[in-house]
Amino acid sequence: MPCDTSCAATATSTSANQVHTTAILAIILVSYFMIILDNSIIFTGLPRIQAAMDLSATGLSWVQNANTLVFGGLLLRGARLGDILGRRRVFIAGLAVFALASLLVGAAPTGWWLIAARALQGIGAAVVAPSALSLLTATFPAGRERTRAVASYGAVAGIGASLGLVVGGAWPNGYLARRLLHQRADRYRHGAAVKFIPESPRASGRFDLVGAVASTLGMGALVFGIVNSVDAGWAAPATIAALVTAAVLLALLVVNEWRVKQPIMPLHLFANRERSGAYLARPLFAGTMIGFFFFTTQFLQGVYHYNPLQAGVAFFPMTVVNFFVALAVPRLTHRFGNAALLAAGLAMTLAGMAWLSQITAHTPYVTGVALPMVLIDIGQGLGFAPLRAAGIAGVTANDAGAASGLVNTSHQLGSAVGVGVLVALSAGAGSLAGSVAIAYTGGSVMLAAALVAVLVLIVPTERATRRAARTGAHKPAVSAPVK
Repeated sequence: MPCDTSCAATATSTSANQVHTTAILAIILVSYFMIILDNSIIFTGLPRIQAAMDLSATGLSWVQNANTLVFGGLLLRGARLGDILGRRRVFIAGLAVFALASLLVGAAPTGWWLIAARALQGIGAAVVAPSALSLLTATFPAGRERTRAVASYGAVAGIGASLGLVVGGAWPNGYLARRLLHQRADRYRHGAAVKFIPESPRASGRFDLVGAVASTLGMGALVFGIVNSVDAGWAAPATIAALVTAAVLLALLVVNEWRVKQPIMPLHLFANRERSGAYLARPLFAGTMIGFFFFTTQFLQGVYHYNPLQAGVAFFPMTVVNFFVALAVPRLTHRFGNAALLAAGLAMTLAGMAWLSQITAHTPYVTGVALPMVLIDIGQGLGFAPLRAAGIAGVTANDAGAASGLVNTSHQLGSAVGVGVLVALSAGAGSLAGSVAIAYTGGSVMLAAALVAVLVLIVPTERATRRAARTGAHKPAVSAPVK
């Protein structure tokens, strides 16, 4: 039977919708890739930045920490803004701030300018990152489409982190020079976002101002206290004051969130065991991985005496492995399930980290660093996407921004806490190689705790949900796509 006019119109509409979802995914992935690249490229690029800007050791640490401090402090606020004001509007505004920060970083003549620009970049990232994930959640319905999209999102994180380490060491003045390309990419992303991303309905109600202030200042104080402890110590007055302030403000946040109608951090998100397990495991996982990059870079340059280029290339096996693992994640998730893949990924990462914890100054690179590094990256590639999917499991479109904000917040705070704790643990080792080995041991303990959280909270929940779905007794909540 020939297709009539209505059939042709339907086919055209379906084709256009597929084009738009593909374009939306591409915009999200490119945006997130740039954020992750910025966070990782700094590690191998720090010596060049220090030389170019004539920074002290403390000043150099703030080139990285200024971004982490602002990013971690503003994530929940940035996430909820998308729900209240519209995700496309907030996403584009975040891109504009990020583009401005890129311009200022690339033109930075002094250290204080660079640090301030990095902080501004953290503001843009705190809006773009949760908005990107909430757009993904709302655009792709639960099931195979979302699994593939989230797997791609996770692959971008791993590839961006690994590639940033290579670029930071391989490109002369890599961090500053790359900014020029970043500016062009931001302009293209901004135009594509306006054209392809539809505006989401605005959530009714008033913005939770008390929650926004308490979460921003409380998390900012927490991150500052952790970062400050690395140089000043945990007993320093500024560290203690920051941590006490954080405790008071975050307690106020929890009390406030129980009472308001439009919370910035809906506490009912924690009622789901699968999401709670993800919010617990993710900071442990993220803290270990950032600590791994932080200490491995120091080991390669301080013990093996690699130059920045050699140190960057030494991470290249991770980039290659991550790419191929990312391609397999959607198929593996469909076959084995999200929770099983996550548990396997964490177990492999733990095995690689425990292997690295045996490192000494005389350990050969290939057998003592490269091989466990590959094992770690296989585990990271298998684990990050399922962990992210668990963090947004079952959320409705109205809570997509808040849930994605919690995912990203737990990652950033976990990164800051993890590095701070590992640095504190390894401080008295007496040698760089000894400090790195202790840090790897601490990371192994953190990964073991994350694995326990997954086995206790996420694996049983997913099994129960699948069993109920097979018997028809329960249908898991799904997020509605953006209209």
